[in-house]
Amino acid sequence: MKSLLVFGLIALHHYCVESFAPRNNPKPTRHIGTQLEAHKNSWQQTAASVALAFALVTSSPSIAYDGFAEYAKENQMDKSDVSCFVQKCGDQTKALFQNPRGIKGVTCLGRCKGEQACATQCFAEFGSEALNDWLSCTIEENECVKVPKNVDNSAETVGFPYKVEAFDPRSLVGSWYKTDGLNPNYDLFDCQTNTFERVNDKEVDMGIFFRVRRPEGGFWENSLTEHMVLEDTKSKDAPTMHTEGKMYGLSFSENWYILGESDGSKEVPPFKLVAYKGHTLQGNYEGAFVYAKEPILPSAAVPAVREAAAKAGLDFDQFTRIDNTCPVGNPLNDAQAGTGTSASDWLDLVIGEGGVIDWISPGWRGEYKQ
Repeated sequence: MKSLLVFGLIALHHYCVESFAPRNNPKPTRHIGTQLEAHKNSWQQTAASVALAFALVTSSPSIAYDGFAEYAKENQMDKSDVSCFVQKCGDQTKALFQNPRGIKGVTCLGRCKGEQACATQCFAEFGSEALNDWLSCTIEENECVKVPKNVDNSAETVGFPYKVEAFDPRSLVGSWYKTDGLNPNYDLFDCQTNTFERVNDKEVDMGIFFRVRRPEGGFWENSLTEHMVLEDTKSKDAPTMHTEGKMYGLSFSENWYILGESDGSKEVPPFKLVAYKGHTLQGNYEGAFVYAKEPILPSAAVPAVREAAAKAGLDFDQFTRIDNTCPVGNPLNDAQAGTGTSASDWLDLVIGEGGVIDWISPGWRGEYKQ
C-alpha cells in the first residue's frame, strides 16, 4: 500500500513540476499554455494513473474530505472522484492549474479546513474567475469532491419573536455602513458599505464592499453584488427578504429578517437592525448586523437598536463594532500575485497540508481513520 501511495505522489508531483512549473523563458505564461496543450494526452494518462493508485490506497470508507473537517468528523464522506477532475472538469482544471496562483488558491482553501474567515482571506488573496469556475464544476456541478447531502437546513426558516411588519424595501435605497456585527466569521470585516438600488417594488440589488485585513499588515478589497427579493411577511416565521445565488463559485441561500428600523424621525438617527440565516455546502450559518448612515452607529440610535434586538431575542452587548476608519492605502489586490514559485514550493503545493493531494485523495494521511 505504501508503495502505491509513493507512486501516486511521485506521479502527480512529476507531472505538476514538468507541466506547470515555471521555466527560464521570457514569456512564461505563453510557454506554460503551449506546454499544457502539447501534453494534453500526458495530462490525462498521468491523472488516470494517479486515480488508480489513490483508488487502491484510499478505498477505506473511513476516508473523508479534508476541506470540510466538520462534516468529515460526523458524516464520513465518500472519497473524491479523481478522474472527474479531468474527464468532467478538464477545461476548468487546466485553466486553474496552468498558473501557480490557481494552485495556491486551492491549497490555501484546503488548509482552512472549512473555516469561513480563513476561506474569505484565501479568496481575497488568490480569488479569480478560474478558481470560481473550478470550484463550481468540481464540487457542485459534478461532485468530483463529495460533500454530504443530508444537511438539515430547516433552521433557516425559523423566524424571530419580533420583526418589522410591512417592511418597505425602498427605505433601503442608497448607501449604508455596517456598523456593528454579531458573527465574527461573516459580519466583522473592515470598511463595510452596502449600496442598494431599486429594481421594482419588491426587489433591490445590493452592492457589497469590504476589506479583508492581512494579519501581517495591509488589506485586500472585495466587491460583490446580490439580488434581494421581498417575501410575504404575513407568516410569523417568514423572512423579510431572501437572496440566493453564487459567491466564490458555490451556491448560497439566505433569509433576511428586519428586526428594527428608524427613518430618522423622533430624534432617532436612521438605522436598520438585520438578522440573517442561510446555508452553503459548508452548512448553516446565521448572524446579525446594524446598518447606519454614519461609519459609527450614532449614540442616539443605540437605545432603539438595543430595544429592537431584545424584542427579537438578541443581546446587543454581544455585537462588536466594525472598523470603518478605512485608512488610506493601496490594497494588496494583484491579479499577478502568487504567479511565481520555486520547485520546492511546487512540492509543497502538491503534497503539503491542503495541497492538491488533499483535494483528490482526501484523508490520505489517515487523519480520519477510526
